[in-house]
Amino acid sequence: MKALVYEGPYELTYRDMPDPEPGPGEVLVKIHAVGLCGSDMHAYHGADERRPPPLILGHEAAGVVQGSGRRVTINPLLPNYESANSKAGWTNICPDRRIMSMPPRQGSFAEWAVVPEGSLITVPDHVSFEKASLAEPIACGWHAINLSEERMRHKLAESEAVVIGGGAIGVGAALSLRAKGAGKITILETNPTRMPILEGLGGIEVTHPDSYDASPHLVIDAYGGERSRALACAIVQPGGFIAHIGLASAEGGIDARRLTLWEIGFIGTYTYTDAAFRETAEAIFDGRLGDLDWPETTALADAPDAFRAHDEGCMATPKTIFIP
Repeated sequence: MKALVYEGPYELTYRDMPDPEPGPGEVLVKIHAVGLCGSDMHAYHGADERRPPPLILGHEAAGVVQGSGRRVTINPLLPNYESANSKAGWTNICPDRRIMSMPPRQGSFAEWAVVPEGSLITVPDHVSFEKASLAEPIACGWHAINLSEERMRHKLAESEAVVIGGGAIGVGAALSLRAKGAGKITILETNPTRMPILEGLGGIEVTHPDSYDASPHLVIDAYGGERSRALACAIVQPGGFIAHIGLASAEGGIDARRLTLWEIGFIGTYTYTDAAFRETAEAIFDGRLGDLDWPETTALADAPDAFRAHDEGCMATPKTIFIP
């Protein structure tokens, strides 16, 4: 098969690779669409020790199961279902969790991928593979909002919510907030090239962080850097709540004194539970998340150019989807 192989920092090769062979409980999926994630970019920079080269990256995928014709989207998070956390439904924080595109699992930037049968969700015929592949990134925001609703003092329908970052995770969080009926939603974005697409989402305001002067009940930090954490802590209102999704950097930005004095809730939120992934897929299928027409598609063979364009900050779209 043809695959995009991460060979080392800033080095990607589209080349022949051995066809994968499924083991017990696994199936072979012909990949029809696979998204470029921020974690793929981290690996591309050589900044993710969990993804050593050579490796096939990619984990936001949809395709067709070999032999059955079943159209599927793939949940790439692979927990140990016998762990205590998994049995409690917290599959995303299973201590033995793995994910496609981390050894020993190859990813989905390829014509074929081996997937555990239990990781598949059937995609209706009216939903494109490109839209189905968005279940994974959008589920991150959906899960964060599930956690926030359980813990925040204010009802979501009566709350003003802010999403920091207009990348795919931020857009997914904003669309999830809209689907769940948040009172007012604003995306804070610094990249002017993204503004036209973000402004076209509908029912969601978009502005530069420097121009935002309100005090929201809920802040979703979809970037996760020192400056975005400082901004979240500064703008959230007393008694409000911050959900931290992004993984841009590990340190700095937390104003622990303000969080304490004003009883502001803060939670780190990682990927999604199995339940949140299914809920997100169903929301895509029934149209609750909108048209989902904002990604850009390109051939997997041209992926190295897309990686470079994202790295240089000249991509207007929040998401690029590769077609093998």
